[in-house]
This record gives sequence, structure tokens and C-alpha cells, in this order.
Amino acid sequence: MRVEKPQQTLRRGWTTGACATAATKAALTALATGRFPDPVNITLPKGQEVSFALVLEALGSDWARAGIVKDAGDDPDVTHGTTVIAKVRRLSGGIIFKAGEGVGTVTKPGLPVAVGEPAINPVPRQMMTAVVAEFGGGAEIEISIPGGEALAEKTWNPRLGIIGGLSILGTTGIVNPFSCAAWIASIHRGVDVARATGLQHVAGCTGSTSEDAVRAHHGLPLEAMLDMGDFAGGLLKYLRVNPVPRLTIGGGFGKMVKLAQGAMDLHSGRSQVDLNWLAARGPGALREAILSANSAQHVLEICGNGLAQAVAVEALRQVQSVLGNAGIQTDIIIVDRVGKIIAHAA
Repeated sequence: MRVEKPQQTLRRGWTTGACATAATKAALTALATGRFPDPVNITLPKGQEVSFALVLEALGSDWARAGIVKDAGDDPDVTHGTTVIAKVRRLSGGIIFKAGEGVGTVTKPGLPVAVGEPAINPVPRQMMTAVVAEFGGGAEIEISIPGGEALAEKTWNPRLGIIGGLSILGTTGIVNPFSCAAWIASIHRGVDVARATGLQHVAGCTGSTSEDAVRAHHGLPLEAMLDMGDFAGGLLKYLRVNPVPRLTIGGGFGKMVKLAQGAMDLHSGRSQVDLNWLAARGPGALREAILSANSAQHVLEICGNGLAQAVAVEALRQVQSVLGNAGIQTDIIIVDRVGKIIAHAA
């Protein structure tokens, strides 16, 4: 479910990668000195110095474990409040990353981590590697997030072939609330996996109702469904340079009207339905009624599904314009509020 951005200043948070790095440093410090630093300080990729309080400390003869509660700030992140734990053993050289409880393993190509590796992304790996270098030698680092396997079912991980838990993510260490960039990055990774696994047909939909309808209509597997949401432009521009053979775009009438008008961000705060645009495409006798309507849905009720088909055709034209010469066979599906297909342009 999309959450509308409130007007007040939003509090930033920390990525799982930053938490894992801080936990790793705390554990390494305990192995070296016998004491855990609390709070523990780390340097983020862009140079910011930040500190984290520990909620878990354990020290054995040749290992140490530290845990940090992830604070995602005001971002609606499923990992907010989870405990990110690093268990570390010293090695004479090299670094081994392991997936503990609640951290997934990559099973499909197309992601920035190789198949068979724990789902710890490159930048968090680099951050932890830099911390190990501060102490000299090498280390085996096992990252776990208790309860992560259940939480991962609410994320893209199952579709992307990340099995058994969550991913350790982050490129800056900072979570910016309601980040459009993060959503679009997830769309891009979905395209990457689809291409790497040879999927011939993918779909981008504005919500779960249209996704269910499109998936059933075309018989698509779950991994072919790209969680486009409002970011049509983010999907289409990436496909233009990273094409697949076939694409379906699906959504409700109001969102597809905005796409047909040429909007590439379909969020209600960033694009609006133009009633004059709709009136120009509806029955002339209903022009005044359309202009007096209070919503796109109201216009649809006035005009019927014939207008939906005209919108689908216009939306298809806009999509094809953005895709350019990518050679992608494309169709548009518009659904009503209960998921019934009311228009299809191909």
C-alpha cells in the first residue's frame, strides 16, 4: 500500500547495511579488546560519522556477536524495529560473508550478488570489508535478522529469487523517507532479474488489483510482475535501454488516464486527471457532464467502457513513444475497481 507523504519534516533512518557494519565493528572491537563499544561509531560511504547503540552483546573464545535495532526513521520500511546481528570470527586473511537466520540467499542471476551468495549487497560488503581492514587480517561475518524470513514475504525478495530472508541493503547507509529512488531501483532490479532468467514477458501494474487481473489474463509467473506503482517513467525508461520482448502495463482507469495524458509519475500529488482531455475523447453530448464530474471514476460511470478503450489506446501510444525503438511488443490493460478488465489495447 502506498503511503501519502505528510507535510512535516520526516526523520531519516539507517539502512540494514549500516546497521550490519556497526554490529560488525562492535564485534571486532570486542574480539580485539574484550569490551564492546557502546555506542559504536562508523563512517558511512559519503563520509558521515554516525553512532549506534547496541542491544545485544556476546563474546566467546574465538567469536563475538553484536546486535543493533534498525531505525528506519519515518520511512514505511518492513525492517524498521528489527535487530540486525553480526557474528564475527577472525581469520588470518580474506573475508567470508554468511547468511544467518532471516537473511536470504541469492538463487537467480541478474542481481548485483552472485547466485549462491548471501543477499548482502555490494556497498554493505564494502563497508564491512573496510571495518575489517581497520583491525588487520580477515574475518568470517555472519549477518542475521531474527524474523527476517517472514518479513521477506512482504518484500520483492521472493520474486527476485532471494530465498530464506531479507537482503542487507544500502548505498549511502541512510534511509530517506518515502524515497522514490529506492522504489525505482527495485523496479530496475526486477527488470534485471527478468532479463537474466530469460523471461519473455513482464508486466508493470499500478496496484495489486490490476496486477492480479493482468497476471491471470496473460498467465504470467509472479517473478514477471514488476511493482511499477506510480513510477511508469522509471520502468519504461529503464526498459528502453534494457529491453525485454514483451511488456504489459495495467492499472485502474484514473491512473491510466494520467498515463494517456503523458504523465510518467502517476502519483496523485504529482499528476492530475485533466477533465478537458477526457471531454475531448468522450461523447460530445456528454461534454458538460464530463467537465462537471468530480473524478475520473465519475467520468467512467457517465461514459461507460468505450471511453476506457479510447484511454487505453492513447496510453499505449504514450508508452510506445517512451520505449522508442526498443522493439518491445506492448499492450495496455485497464481494470475496474474489482479487477474486471474493461479495456485492452495492443
